[in-house]
Amino acid sequence: MELETIAAISTPMGEGGIAIVRVSGPHAIEAVDRIYKGKHSLSTVDSHTIQYGHLLDGEAGEKIEEVMVTVLRAPKTYTREDIVEINCHGGLVSVRRVLNVVLNEGVRLAEPGEFTKRAFLHGRIDLSQAEAVIDLIRAKTDRAMNVALQQVEGRLSKLIQRLRQELLETLAHIEVTIDYPEHDVEAVTQQLLLDKAQYVQSKIEDILRTAEQGKILREGLSTVIVGRPNVGKSSLMNALVHENRAIVTDIPGTTRDVLEEYVNVRGVPLKLVDTAGIRETEDLVEKIGVERSRSELKKADLILLVFNYTERLNEEDRRLIELVRDLKSILIVNKMDLAGELDVKELQKLAGERRVMTTSLLEEQGIDELEQAIAELYFTGDVEAGDMTYVSNARHIALLNQAKKSISDAIEGVKLGVPVDIVQIDLQKTWELLGEILGDAVSESLIDQLFSQFCLGK
Repeated sequence: MELETIAAISTPMGEGGIAIVRVSGPHAIEAVDRIYKGKHSLSTVDSHTIQYGHLLDGEAGEKIEEVMVTVLRAPKTYTREDIVEINCHGGLVSVRRVLNVVLNEGVRLAEPGEFTKRAFLHGRIDLSQAEAVIDLIRAKTDRAMNVALQQVEGRLSKLIQRLRQELLETLAHIEVTIDYPEHDVEAVTQQLLLDKAQYVQSKIEDILRTAEQGKILREGLSTVIVGRPNVGKSSLMNALVHENRAIVTDIPGTTRDVLEEYVNVRGVPLKLVDTAGIRETEDLVEKIGVERSRSELKKADLILLVFNYTERLNEEDRRLIELVRDLKSILIVNKMDLAGELDVKELQKLAGERRVMTTSLLEEQGIDELEQAIAELYFTGDVEAGDMTYVSNARHIALLNQAKKSISDAIEGVKLGVPVDIVQIDLQKTWELLGEILGDAVSESLIDQLFSQFCLGK
């Protein structure tokens, strides 16, 4: 079935040096050629070349924009269709005029993610690679971008394909033993099934071990800064962000609401949340801020609990330590440049196995050590290796967990001496679940839902 020709603005709206309008489909070159005037007709130029000329108003025939037009012929294109990319001057008026004259040539406005969707439908990429495109666009750190880029290039896809091939060969062996039982040595077949199933299980477990780190790289680590008023929470946020994002004063209760900011800490993206100081108060506005602070604690991946070195631990401090006891947290003693009242050894005892750091935010001391501690808390050992295949997508993680259960059922069946045709059911299910990651046998509604999350023009 021939798809319609589509177009969209592929660069962010606003003022800029250059804007790009992308056109893709069977009539892309023909449609743009009708409104283009240059040295050569676009229908006659070589693929993957750039032409200089002007766009014309289709009705009046007057020049509306000076352009550079890139012609890309199928199948060596992003969508495996003919593509024309019109480079025009950046700016709201110019790029919209260009898009409008293209649409007047019988071209339809693209839906969000439709270019990438067509790349998937035409088999240039599988579904896991397509989903990684949006991760690449949204990446907030170099490490997150590298992981997304590896998935776009098919790193996870190739691993999944290898596992599916192992299962397919095993399923074929089972079919032969069922059809020709007189040639089957039962003990050999059972050992083969066990070896293959355990190999696939171990590889799935290896991938799932990276799920926490992958999810953090994809979505960011929700990090809440909490503590009593005037301990230096807003100063800590400013230090991590490297700019004065939060108001800092000596007056307790200055922060009345929750402030959020994304920050890159040693390659780990943090969604940093500065909360109102938690204390008992009669101030209505501050009380609302305190309640919001408590609410943020429940959603946090990491707690940075800040204490004031110039004050002894009190009951509110102890309640906060107890409040975050079951959560991942780092305890920070601030204002170490001043005369101390807080007993750090007592705090360490209350903290248990949790790390206690010391800082002087005013003197900019202890920030590097804190950043390193945050990175080590989530990215240590094997996960630092450059050859790791991270899995970060919630859909992929869910399917891998289901596949792990299914292959575990197959292993248990073999060990219990269950007939091979019954074990075959669990192996077949594992093969199908892994295939769903790549886009085999997924519903049209799921595909539409996934690509609707993309921006226009991608």
